[in-house]
Amino acid sequence: MTTALITHTDCLQHVTPSGHPERVDRLMAIYAALDALGDDGLIRVDAPMGTDADILRVHPQAHIDAITAAAPDSGSRALDADTHMSAGSLTAAYRGVGAMTKAVDMVLGGEVQNAFAAMRPPGHHAEKQTPMGFCLFGNIAIAAKHALDVHGLSRVAVVDFDVHHGNGTQDLLWDEDRALFISSHQMPLYPGSGAAHETGASGNILNVPLAAHSGGAELRDVYERVILPALNDYKPELVLISAGFDAHRNDPLANLNWDEADFVWATQALCDVADTHAQGRVVSTLEGGYDLDALAASTRAHLEVLIKRGTHG
Repeated sequence: MTTALITHTDCLQHVTPSGHPERVDRLMAIYAALDALGDDGLIRVDAPMGTDADILRVHPQAHIDAITAAAPDSGSRALDADTHMSAGSLTAAYRGVGAMTKAVDMVLGGEVQNAFAAMRPPGHHAEKQTPMGFCLFGNIAIAAKHALDVHGLSRVAVVDFDVHHGNGTQDLLWDEDRALFISSHQMPLYPGSGAAHETGASGNILNVPLAAHSGGAELRDVYERVILPALNDYKPELVLISAGFDAHRNDPLANLNWDEADFVWATQALCDVADTHAQGRVVSTLEGGYDLDALAASTRAHLEVLIKRGTHG
């Protein structure tokens, strides 16, 4: 078995204003780091375009219409203070949706053991009818619903280790009792959600807030004490990862103190859960990470774990 790396150069056409942290250079830095890996154990796949049917599993038609109408023919348009669209953004967003459904299809179809989608814009802040936090569509929630509705799974786990709470994923999966959403995140911090008492319509959401300046020791503690037991009790048939690398100590937008070794540890721990309950099936997608060197190194470290698991188990 192998690992699929799914991306598309259309994501470079999502151009944000000068000085914006979610910028084209993020993906360029990742490409340079991942190109150095070579192709051993890796299948490189161009992301297809997602469809409105994919998006409608979590967003209403009104949201699709609003995003489509907001897309400029040229220049840049601000949807809010943080979230912008350029002429290439709509296509990039649809590629992000397509990357995730393709990843789920490949993993559940037995073509690959696991997959990583290196896409932008990210997705985990997009709520049902609200683009926000750099995000337009809820890509990982769409992937979860695709696995449930198209492939017939009954238990899908979504784990988000981005430093910011995945409020969009929480909103989109709040009423979905076939999915478990778990988020570890710095709190207080944007977007202000993610308190432990936010547990979903059927207890299907687990938020694990972390204090500013928490490091690897605190990460391991909450995973071993809270997150991994919850996952093992749940017995997911597929593990989805919102892989934000902005918990890195060098990231400019937050104040956690993780490093590459911590992302390796978390990835290995989640792969262990997948090995035990989900035939090793993991789909991961890029979320945040805004220091280019830290982002590139952390993404490479994350993918190296997936490749090792894909080729050696």
